[in-house]
Amino acid sequence: MSLPEPFTDLEIETADAGFYENYSVPIALISKAIMVGLVLWALVFPANANSTLGSWNSNILASFNGFYVVIVGLFFFFLAVVAIIPATGRRVMGTPGEKPEFSNFSWFSMMFGAGLGVGLMVFATAEPLGLWGSNPVTVSGSVTPNEPEAIQSAYRYTFLHYGFHAWAIYVVTGLSLAYYAYTRDMPLTIRSALTPLFGRLMNGFLGHVVDVLGVVATILGVSVTIGFGVSQFIDGVYAITGMEWVMDLGGDVPTPSKVGLVAGLVVIMTLSIISAVSGVGRGVKYLSNLNLVLSIILLGTFIIFGSFVFALTTYGSAMVDYIIHFVSMSFGAYGPMSADAFAAGLPEAAQAHADDLMGGATNAWGSFDGFKSGLEGAAAELDEETLAAAYAAGEQGRQFGWQSGWTTFYWAWWIAFSPFVGLFLARISKGRSVREFILGCVFAPALVCFAWMTVLGGTAIDLELAGAAEGAIIGASNTNKLFVTLSYMIDGGLLSMLNVMCVILIMTFLVTSADSGILVMNTIMSGGSQETGIKHRIIWGVILTAVIGALILAAGENNPMDALRNAMIIGALPFTMVMGLMMVALTKALFRDSQRDKHSASAQAAE
Repeated sequence: MSLPEPFTDLEIETADAGFYENYSVPIALISKAIMVGLVLWALVFPANANSTLGSWNSNILASFNGFYVVIVGLFFFFLAVVAIIPATGRRVMGTPGEKPEFSNFSWFSMMFGAGLGVGLMVFATAEPLGLWGSNPVTVSGSVTPNEPEAIQSAYRYTFLHYGFHAWAIYVVTGLSLAYYAYTRDMPLTIRSALTPLFGRLMNGFLGHVVDVLGVVATILGVSVTIGFGVSQFIDGVYAITGMEWVMDLGGDVPTPSKVGLVAGLVVIMTLSIISAVSGVGRGVKYLSNLNLVLSIILLGTFIIFGSFVFALTTYGSAMVDYIIHFVSMSFGAYGPMSADAFAAGLPEAAQAHADDLMGGATNAWGSFDGFKSGLEGAAAELDEETLAAAYAAGEQGRQFGWQSGWTTFYWAWWIAFSPFVGLFLARISKGRSVREFILGCVFAPALVCFAWMTVLGGTAIDLELAGAAEGAIIGASNTNKLFVTLSYMIDGGLLSMLNVMCVILIMTFLVTSADSGILVMNTIMSGGSQETGIKHRIIWGVILTAVIGALILAAGENNPMDALRNAMIIGALPFTMVMGLMMVALTKALFRDSQRDKHSASAQAAE
């Protein structure tokens, strides 16, 4: 008995004429209403928007931290199984014998630039250095932060955040979209990925909701990426020109001012809109190729002038350590610590002071010395042994605070970014096999990320260990750590040239990310069309600029990225649930298609 044919009759009603010609009016209007409402809220009531977003973010992390961690672990192992099984791995996403549209070099360039280019420029130095000072092993007190023994655990979690899990998030979305679009000739839009589960329901309001969630997640994910990138762009401009008006020089270290951030945002987004209007075949492709060439030059500079031997040995040992702890990091989730649980772990002498002790003992960003110095009254008079036991009792709370503030932030960021990167990967991967798509988009870019993190970040750590930097790199803002590292590595005219090249690279990475995001949003709203109207690309470029600018202005003076980060984590949660359903739907589709192939082969043999 043959299986029924899969549902492919997906109908997304689009306007026949007028301003929204060839666009789904409900998706476009609902998406615009949400974004315009967010912008107005942030501009008219900035303090309320910032505090409310912060409160919602805290509540979401308290309730869903474990969900984020576990589902991302499942994404990777799901893709590994799909790639390993011969029947699923060899399937071609397209007609039999179809060749890939882009060369391997252009394919990898666009994948690399859109997927993680800005993140690597900002965090290739900042991430290893930050984790060298704070990671779950240092939080537990097992090793001392910023010492040689903390390097191994720092890179363990650096590889976690920028490795196979991060790219697996993108590929779950990208594979789902590409599989249905190119093997079943369905629209290249988010709702197509859920048709094996919901069938014709995706033609109606439920389908609109799914696509709107994809648009909102894309905007917020791209917004955070551009926010970090613009901040580093301004740091670079200051390093080259010394223009003080773009910086806030009143703090401990120079940081981009809100005026500088908004000015940089306008420049970047203007260029992005121009590139988006030119389309993926020209603007994105050429910029992506330029990005990869400049990235290789920057990496080569660090190899020649940086601590390459240190980086090489770190890469090998970190890779082994990462693989050894891979499963535990994939599913080791923490929950918030209750006051009762903390009190139950205290020694008898500290029981009466549980309320005074809990805040410091569960603070993931503090230390034992900071915990002791922050105590007042009778709690401060407890003996050293009792205080050490009280601090140990708060370890679960510290681990939860660290994981929710660092790992879960990354998972939410990658998930919010995944409709954009996933759909973009699908657009450039027609004609490739499922196994090639998974290996090419999960493992290859992750290994390159590891190289960047060890070469650039390892050089920064080595400069600090040798005493050459004297804490200057650690003390710099995250977005300025790259430029500070360069200043201690080389000098003179070569430094000036590299600073200029880095600013150009940051700018082109930002433009690539933004214009790709604009194209993807329009693809979703046009029912999967890869040719979208120029005026709508311009409008969504302006809306994206307004969202980023408004949330930067709404945030507190000390951290202009707070409101953007909080909005992104909130917006990522609904799409995380959609991605879980995508995984289930793709499992069903692959299984049923394999059964159909076997039945077809049996029928042909019988003839």
